[in-house]
Amino acid sequence: METSQRDDQQRAAEQRRRELLEAADRVVLRDGPGASMNAIAAEAGITKPILYRHFGDKGGLYRALAVRHTDALLSGLRAALDCPTGRRERVEATLDNYLAAIEARPQVYRFLMHPADEVQGAESGFDVGRHSAPLLRRLGEELAQVIIERVELGPDGEEVARAWGHGIVGMMHAAGDWWLRERPFPRERLVRHLADLLWGRLAASGNLAGGPAF
Repeated sequence: METSQRDDQQRAAEQRRRELLEAADRVVLRDGPGASMNAIAAEAGITKPILYRHFGDKGGLYRALAVRHTDALLSGLRAALDCPTGRRERVEATLDNYLAAIEARPQVYRFLMHPADEVQGAESGFDVGRHSAPLLRRLGEELAQVIIERVELGPDGEEVARAWGHGIVGMMHAAGDWWLRERPFPRERLVRHLADLLWGRLAASGNLAGGPAF
């Protein structure tokens, strides 16, 4: 009976945590990096101390949201890499999956990834840039594992996969951040350009006449 009661309490606590994260998501979608603990508590219909009881501080809430969104993103990336198509098509699908995710929810992306000096109205002392570094590292390690599981890279495969995983994540993050700010052309063209780079177009391109070798 006591075990059943503990299980019920644990399920209730997990359900309540999900509800609070969903409330936080709604505020982040509205306010982006400026989402405050006060606004999130109000959205959830609770007091700020109760929110702190569940997450500790804004850093704890940020980490919980980061895990939530990173899990969803990684699931999409794995599905794209497992599509029964050619390798080039799978590369493009993976790039598009990431870019489509940040395009669909730009405020969530900015909350998770934007440097702290761009944040308007966030609580003093919360450094989004410092917190986003572990998120990028996790994406890099997870993508490396996906590559190891799906591509034959020879005896130094793990080393290559980790270099590629972190390199690809860094490229997607930097290019996606620039593209999301400026929107210079449609997402499909950015996908093609980045896929060309990964596919070796830089190595295959000749040097311009009169210019230094690159």
